[in-house]
Amino acid sequence: MSNPSINVLQSSQNTHVENLNAYHVEGDYNVRAAQDKSLYELLQPIEDASHTRDLKRSPPDSACTRGTRVEVVKKVTSWTADNISAADEPHILWMHGYVGSGKSAISQEVNAGDRSKIWRLATTLASQMAAVVPETEPFVRVAVRSNPALLRQDEAGVSLQSRMQSLVYAPFKAAVQRGTGARTSARSGGPSEEAAQGATALAALAKSPFLIVLDGLDECDNKDEVQELIEGMLAFFDDNPFIPLRVFITSRVEQHIQSHLDVPGVQLDNLVDHCSDDDITTFLEVLFKNETRRNHVIRAYISEHGEWPSPNDKRKLVQHIGGSFIFASTVFKFIMESTVESSSPATPMDRLPLALKMNPGLDGLYMQTLARSQHLPHFPDIISTIALLETPLPTSGIAELLGISTYKVVNVLVNLQAIIQVPGTDDIPVTLFHTSLRDFLTTQSRSGRFFAHPRHHVRLFLRCLQCELVHRRHGVESLTNPIQRKLAAAYALNDSVAHLNQGRDLFESEELDSAVQLCREILGLYPGEPELIQSLARVILIRARRTGSLVDLEEGISLKRQVLSFRPVSHPLRSVSLSDLGIALRNRYFQTRATADLEEAISVYREALELSPSPHPDCSASLNNLGIALHDRYQRTRAMADLREVISMHREALELQPSPHPDRSASLNRLGGALRYRYQRTRTVAVLEEAISLHREALELRPPLHPERSESLNYLGNSLRDRYQHTRTVDDLEEAISLHREALELRPFPHPARAMSLRNLAVSLHDMCKAMHTPLYLQEAILHCEELIMSHYPVGHQDRFETLKLLASLLQERFDATRQAEDFAYIERLRAEARQLSTITSMA
Repeated sequence: MSNPSINVLQSSQNTHVENLNAYHVEGDYNVRAAQDKSLYELLQPIEDASHTRDLKRSPPDSACTRGTRVEVVKKVTSWTADNISAADEPHILWMHGYVGSGKSAISQEVNAGDRSKIWRLATTLASQMAAVVPETEPFVRVAVRSNPALLRQDEAGVSLQSRMQSLVYAPFKAAVQRGTGARTSARSGGPSEEAAQGATALAALAKSPFLIVLDGLDECDNKDEVQELIEGMLAFFDDNPFIPLRVFITSRVEQHIQSHLDVPGVQLDNLVDHCSDDDITTFLEVLFKNETRRNHVIRAYISEHGEWPSPNDKRKLVQHIGGSFIFASTVFKFIMESTVESSSPATPMDRLPLALKMNPGLDGLYMQTLARSQHLPHFPDIISTIALLETPLPTSGIAELLGISTYKVVNVLVNLQAIIQVPGTDDIPVTLFHTSLRDFLTTQSRSGRFFAHPRHHVRLFLRCLQCELVHRRHGVESLTNPIQRKLAAAYALNDSVAHLNQGRDLFESEELDSAVQLCREILGLYPGEPELIQSLARVILIRARRTGSLVDLEEGISLKRQVLSFRPVSHPLRSVSLSDLGIALRNRYFQTRATADLEEAISVYREALELSPSPHPDCSASLNNLGIALHDRYQRTRAMADLREVISMHREALELQPSPHPDRSASLNRLGGALRYRYQRTRTVAVLEEAISLHREALELRPPLHPERSESLNYLGNSLRDRYQHTRTVDDLEEAISLHREALELRPFPHPARAMSLRNLAVSLHDMCKAMHTPLYLQEAILHCEELIMSHYPVGHQDRFETLKLLASLLQERFDATRQAEDFAYIERLRAEARQLSTITSMA
């Protein structure tokens, strides 16, 4: 981690500050013949420490843009200039805020300085103090002669507090007292010319205090020495309440700083309270104006089209930026990135709309920024965690969730301040400057090597269980860190379910076993707690779904019944437990085909619906659940009464989910699918037309990159093929093939629905081949059926028989056209296997 800017004594009267720029010097200081050396040679301060340094070579290159931060700078400078007239008047002003909120720029505005190793602070302060207040020099020399170890490195055994007291505080206090005495002597007509000169040199102290500025104190490597510095400073001011000296500190709200500065006698100021859109607007105005003077392309565009950016675009840009100067600067650089640097012909005018949309306009910026930390330990886990968390966590919470140290999280994030807000306090979460970063990280085609893979949900879920187990074993209330209590009680308990649901299809077998074991251990500590029983049931049922274990399925249903027993009719979560039980019963029905399970599922879904009538927020979900279960029974019995009720349930659910309800697209597809079944029974074209219309709307709600787009493509493709079979309009069939091809591309092997897409596409291609007599369609259909046979429908699979017949039919058509002997032999083998399967089925 980088080190802080530690800035030196200055007169508030003329705000003349000398700055520190640190480097490490090996070996001891030579203090022999000290009287023969200048104080500068004796103290060996940081050389490049002047406020007149080259900011480009000696950062931080921070300064407030003209017209911004006017009020906050005025407030700080007024405080520094005020005389200390009361014993309880604060000597210290601590301004804190987010990274990128402008703390360094403000400290630079009152002459802030450069980065420093804190152990060099005392000697450099003493040197600069002597330059500003020459009367302090003899007192510094006396201190050095009395204790030469003050000039050695920190291993010399002299504490930072002792160094500051001996080299800075005591000499300054002695000089002030001497100046006061000299002024008194001069007024009484005493003969001391030297004293009179001292009085003149210290005259500024009579008007306003001197000032020390410590910028970026949170970035110091040694937290213990930072605390020691603050403690010594507070003690000195307690003992000397009228000393004409003030200290201005800027930092993030690190715990080790807050615990020492959030005390009486320190004036606190949160920079977030001073962040305004007006400042960002002024900042951008200056940047765009300066760039326009330099950029011929922009000037040419303005001469032809008028003002750029337009007032409306500027407003949008300010809203997107959200009060962060560092993000504003980053976005501006993205807009102005030169064609040579970006290897792109895009002009600033082309890039501005991308920056306004933030998606995917800033992908290049995100890639470049994230690359700064990709080499650091735990980078992928930290970034993926931030992207996938249900609710943001502070750095300490992220660290605990991942089982690593907090400083390792900060080490990764400190380089990403341009795109991630990195507070230094233990109670403020890490957040993204814009949601487009989360979209970027969760879209593999955009983020590439930085992709937050959904499998990370599995890791987060397991870590939630591990954290919860630790906290349960030790008792949540015994934890001293409030953030750990928050993580244990709020995140691990409440948000782990979301990670389980989103990672349910991505668990490895051993991970599911670990999850079950952890849930059993937690439940063993608190037996009979419904939420813990619920957690174990969820995990066991996911394992049952993965492995097909009837034992797991039976236990999962038993656990769901236990949870339900804790929730009587009056319980607010009874309808949720009923729905969960219904899902488990349906799963067992599909495995065993026991009608009793399906009937019980329908029954519990009806009770859940009765407990959550409209406008209850769970009403639409209850309607859909009941509709799905009734549809299962319709497929078994073909009872039109069930199908009519299915349509009624889904239609009512859809009415409760107007756009932009997140579940509207799923309800559109369910209703459209049910109407398609009615069309197949009644051949009423109006019913099919409604189904197609519903599926089109659902597809519009699932644009490219939507995770469930392939499902909508499949629904619409099948409905269009139905209409083709009725009207023989080839355009419908061509669109159906196009939709099924896109769905197949979105379902690469081993996607669980790839087989469905292969079959849908093969059947549609077969129809096209018969309609257009085009061999290419036939060949593609054959290839898809062969993949089904070889990769998806092994011997014993329930769909292998129908696929064998379809492939044999396709090959027969090719043989009829080409008369190739190998096709004839292939067809005979397929038909022989199909006959054998048919015989086995009839015997069963």
